[in-house]
Amino acid sequence: APVLFRGPVEPLVFLGNFALVLQSPITTQYLWHRFSVDLGYNGTRDRGHCGNQTVDPRMTEVETLTSHWTLYMNVGGFLVDLFSSTLLGAWSDQVGRRPLLVLASLGLLLQAVVSIFVVQLQLHVGYFVLGRILCALLGDFSGLLAAGFASIADVSSNHSRTFRMALLEACIGVAGMLASLLGGHWLRAQGYANPFWLALALLIVMTLYAAFCFDETLKEPKSTRLFTLRHHRSIVHLYLSPAPEKSRKHLALYSLAFFVVITVHFGAQDILTIYELSTPLCWDSKLIGYGSAAQHLPYLTSLLGLRLLQCCLADSWVAEIGLTFNILGMVVFAFATITALMFTGYGLLFLSLVITPIIRAKLSKLVGESEQGALFSAMACVSSLAMLAASGIFNSLYPATLNFMKGFPFLLGAGLLFIPAILIGVLERANPHSEFQNISNP
Repeated sequence: APVLFRGPVEPLVFLGNFALVLQSPITTQYLWHRFSVDLGYNGTRDRGHCGNQTVDPRMTEVETLTSHWTLYMNVGGFLVDLFSSTLLGAWSDQVGRRPLLVLASLGLLLQAVVSIFVVQLQLHVGYFVLGRILCALLGDFSGLLAAGFASIADVSSNHSRTFRMALLEACIGVAGMLASLLGGHWLRAQGYANPFWLALALLIVMTLYAAFCFDETLKEPKSTRLFTLRHHRSIVHLYLSPAPEKSRKHLALYSLAFFVVITVHFGAQDILTIYELSTPLCWDSKLIGYGSAAQHLPYLTSLLGLRLLQCCLADSWVAEIGLTFNILGMVVFAFATITALMFTGYGLLFLSLVITPIIRAKLSKLVGESEQGALFSAMACVSSLAMLAASGIFNSLYPATLNFMKGFPFLLGAGLLFIPAILIGVLERANPHSEFQNISNP
């Protein structure tokens, strides 16, 4: 496709996440609304109901159904995404980043179209699962991120890579924050349908930008087959074949740390809206919007914190500080029974998102230039596995622990975050090239 003007990848990530975050909490609230209507429950509309210590069994059933259908959507999408993201990411090392960006944009667009049909025509909520699967087949947002981070690695130096990747993640956060604020107010004013229409319009613009405006960053793209096992083999080769510039141990353990961080992040995200809608908080759509905005603010505050802390600390120490605040935030969520405590928890997460760009940058420096797409598709695969694990653990654990401690999943998340804290500390003290040296000089 001819390039109308040379544009960077950041606008694509911004528009994609804006559309996703606009839809995600509204989809959860729409599910809550549909199940509440079906079961004759209207507790969240009556603020006085929140003071009643007797839990309405219908509310528990609405919570459980909403949590389970969120799980079905996520599992359906993530299982497909495991195959497609690894295939498409490694393929982009050959054909360039643009084809993957276009496919992922089309997938997000198709999902928005299906959601509009469900809301406008009152179709069965199972069609949300179909939309999620169609999106995953074409790469999903994880494919968009894989191509985005690979394009940053294509053009950045080792020195600037961590900050450039944090900048790309900040685009995710600013988009999410703005979409959250808009979505909450818009839902109160005009109902469920219009935010989905705006998301569709933005995704059409995004697809056109990817096709005609994105400046290809791969130096020498070449035509190659999409459906071949070679692309999946390149992922395996990445982790199993030693090379001078990489350590299999570091790749594996940093990937494990990344997996745990993403699992806790998305697991908490999956249940936060339901947690806030239900008693004793009983938030309305406006407060849900503020909460979702606060949840995305750390993308921006973490970028600023990273820039400042890098002046006096190594990246690994910055990551440890971020993990500490993440753990504190999770503990506060676990015991939050009033709105002020929830926002205190959100405030403590202000440095929680320095971790993922640091790990991505460290991984990117461990592989060669021709393996960046394979690496970030592997990271997309790890991310998909983490999101699948998050949905399975948190969406199943939340209904199971309602009767004795609603906030228990957040405590579990806090405990899990000690794993990456230990791994990052240990890996910082190890020489990343020692493994190859040991192989070369037995």
